[in-house]
Amino acid sequence: MTDTRRRVKVYTLNEDRQWDDRGTGHVSSGYVERLKGTSLLVRAESDGSLLLESKINPNTAYQKQQDTLIVWSEAENYDLALSFQEKAGCDEIWEKICQVQGKDPSVDITQDVVDESEEERFDDMSSPGLELPPCELNRLEDLAELDLENREGLHHLYEIIKGIFLLNRTALFEVMFSEECIMDVIGCLEFDPALSQPRRHREFLTKTARFKEVIPISDPELRQKIHQTYRVQYIQDMVLPTPSVFEENMLSTLHSFIFFNKVEIVGMLQDDEKFLTDLFAQLTDEATDDDKRHELVNFLKEFCAFSQTLQPQNRDAFFKTLSNMGILPALEVILGMDDVQVRGAATDIFSYLVEYNPSMVREFVMQESQQNDDDILLINLIIEHMICDTDPELGGAVQLMGLLRTLVDPENMLATANKTEKTEFLSFFYKHCMHVLSAPLLANTTEEKPSKGIEYLRDDFQTSQLLALILELLTFCVEHHTYHIKNYIINKDILRRVLVLTASQHAFLALCALRFMRRIIGLKDEFYNRYIMRNFLFEPVIKAFLNNGSRYNLMNSAIIEMFEYVRVEDVKSLTAHIVENYWKALEDVNYVQTFKGLKLRYEQQRERQDNPKLDSMRSILRNHRFRRDARTLEDEEEMWFNTDEDDLEDGEAVVPPSDKMKSEEDLMEPISKFMERKKMKDSDDKEVLGKSSLSGRQNPSFKLSFSGSTKTSLSSPPSSASLNPGSPGSPGSPGPGARSSPSTTAVTTKGGLVGLVDYPDDDDDEDEEEEEEDVESKEDPLPPSKKSKLSS
Repeated sequence: MTDTRRRVKVYTLNEDRQWDDRGTGHVSSGYVERLKGTSLLVRAESDGSLLLESKINPNTAYQKQQDTLIVWSEAENYDLALSFQEKAGCDEIWEKICQVQGKDPSVDITQDVVDESEEERFDDMSSPGLELPPCELNRLEDLAELDLENREGLHHLYEIIKGIFLLNRTALFEVMFSEECIMDVIGCLEFDPALSQPRRHREFLTKTARFKEVIPISDPELRQKIHQTYRVQYIQDMVLPTPSVFEENMLSTLHSFIFFNKVEIVGMLQDDEKFLTDLFAQLTDEATDDDKRHELVNFLKEFCAFSQTLQPQNRDAFFKTLSNMGILPALEVILGMDDVQVRGAATDIFSYLVEYNPSMVREFVMQESQQNDDDILLINLIIEHMICDTDPELGGAVQLMGLLRTLVDPENMLATANKTEKTEFLSFFYKHCMHVLSAPLLANTTEEKPSKGIEYLRDDFQTSQLLALILELLTFCVEHHTYHIKNYIINKDILRRVLVLTASQHAFLALCALRFMRRIIGLKDEFYNRYIMRNFLFEPVIKAFLNNGSRYNLMNSAIIEMFEYVRVEDVKSLTAHIVENYWKALEDVNYVQTFKGLKLRYEQQRERQDNPKLDSMRSILRNHRFRRDARTLEDEEEMWFNTDEDDLEDGEAVVPPSDKMKSEEDLMEPISKFMERKKMKDSDDKEVLGKSSLSGRQNPSFKLSFSGSTKTSLSSPPSSASLNPGSPGSPGSPGPGARSSPSTTAVTTKGGLVGLVDYPDDDDDEDEEEEEEDVESKEDPLPPSKKSKLSS
């Protein structure tokens, strides 16, 4: 049988002046050769590892507190504490400490707080005494008046008691907070010199504040501990003045006193099975009257709040005990009641459970779904309370939405070899709960008249706030529940309903609807894109954009950013849909280039579709492009334009510069005309390539791309393949956005001719990303050379 007398918890005080639980074990004392002295040893009860090895120093001040606690400091800012399960074990170790230090075990502290010289000085101090009236019955009134008149003395008494608190000594607190002294201490603190009238703290504690035993507490020690903790907490929060910056750490022992009291109270209640059984039985009993149930719920709420002071492993045991007692079924019963205050307290208790262990809550609701209807499921009760919140600011609904978000967050769901909590819970949620969550959205966006389509029925502030909360949660689901939410949105036509809200008079709701659609588009999922195009769901967005007019506000920026994303990410299907269906409405928007850029993207796509050979040509040439820094390219081009022809060196190619700015018509001119002009230059190209001595200056942006590792010869004649307009790299085979030039430089390699093309600055971003990937994937890449600038 384990010796429970020696069972202890080891605590250390951290930098925040909070006690950290270092583990539970069994303490012993004995001589340790390495430390050269008698030491305290604590070995963990789980694995026997050493939790504590501390030499009992003769000059260290050890304090015995509350009969089961020994506290001491080993070094500056390093405090230790042993909390014993039984008083007998604490007394045994205390005797050993006192024996080593040569002290009487009856003391509560082994070192004197005040030295002898100070005591002698206090004895020598003399002051004129106060003359009191004779202690007779007929003079009692005079005695009382004397006390009342001596306000200055009461103010001094306040300062003395406050100074004792700042001494930060547990031994003093043990005496001051005892049942006999605590009310006198509070009385002394009523006479603050800074106040014109004394505070009536004792009157409040004795007459106003009432201790209610919702369930009778049979243990007198527990009852006394609860009384003491409440009063000390009152002193800390209400009686003592707010500590200054210099005094904050001077009350650390007071914080520790309250902390250990709360730990003890929670532990004693947790171990009392009869108490907890009676508590939950009365909570769920229909015969319990409303006032009694309100008190029971408030007690349970305070009980859970106390548990926040526990260390993680102790909190784990605490919530497991509550779970075994049936706290979740009890909360389900309480949340179904009509009393708003009771439901509010139950919601707070539920939040403690969700924040601590959401998996426990998810497991419970999935199990109860096998036995109960959807209407009475715990999670659906939470959703209904969120929807039916009567607070004009929806404070409770915001809290409940946060709890639901935690429950449906895949990041805190567990995954094991046999089952995945994410798959099981999300399947359950979308089958049993999602229709309850989306009910207000569907109810307020109905199609009353087919001619008018779907309309937003109630546009009042509270309804709009509620729908904004629901949209926030649905947007979270879009980001994290790809499969389940996609099926739900498409099958229930949710996005169409949501976009009706863009016409709301409340800007925050319209922006929530836009944010919902923006998250969907951001996934770049073609299932979503086809759904949007099939139902023409950009129409309400563009309508909201046009109705917003020229106002520069969040609505304007959010809509433009959505279309800009489609353009930058080159979402081809949506680009074509927008231009083909809504271009006339958007073509006059000139203060941003977003919509003209979309049109340009669309025309480039059409160009590729009409000329598949050109598209394949681009893909081949893309593999040989090298991405250059735009600033470097501009600098080199500036140097080229500033150079005279007389300064050109021999052996360099002459390539005329191209115009920097081209009109939209030039960029989109027909490919046939382009190829005809290129053909006209074939003869000039042959002459340039046939020369053995090529004079001119090489364009700074000239780039050589090789398909092999052999050297390039600029003087070798072109092969017949290089003159074929349809072959890659030939003068008649332009790349995207290529411009015609009076002369073209060709490069030959051992394996054949590779063409050189410089793409315009407005090339697709996606193409540039692909070219980088292609360059990086080369097994034996050659260093990029300069590429020629083709000009018209």
